[in-house]
Amino acid sequence: MTVQYLNPPELLQSPAFSQAVVVEQPARTVYVGGQNGVDASGTVVGDLAEQTARAVDNARVAVAAAGGQLTDVISWTIAVVDGQDLRAGFGAMQPARAGRDHPPVVTVLQVAGLAVPGALVEISAIAVLA
Repeated sequence: MTVQYLNPPELLQSPAFSQAVVVEQPARTVYVGGQNGVDASGTVVGDLAEQTARAVDNARVAVAAAGGQLTDVISWTIAVVDGQDLRAGFGAMQPARAGRDHPPVVTVLQVAGLAVPGALVEISAIAVLA
């Protein structure tokens, strides 16, 4: 399996995200459903930074259950409740970027609300395992 990160010169060049990712098969693909900043009992934890850190860790646990790690994530989708300071959430995403040669594809959405009462962020991921 090969993974190619694309950043065409005609598009914005950013160290925080790639513009596209191509995965040559065969590979195992793991789709991680929306993770909120909740503990194992479902209790929402803290502010946006704490919730983001917990949601990333929850995604890490899900990917690890499939035999992968955060560096296998090629795409993040992040929904943040409107009115939150996104910088706090972005700062809490830094562990997800550690140890990577290329950043994944990232989509960030501001939303009116989330299904889990009190949740300020929901993060889903796609990971590709060799």
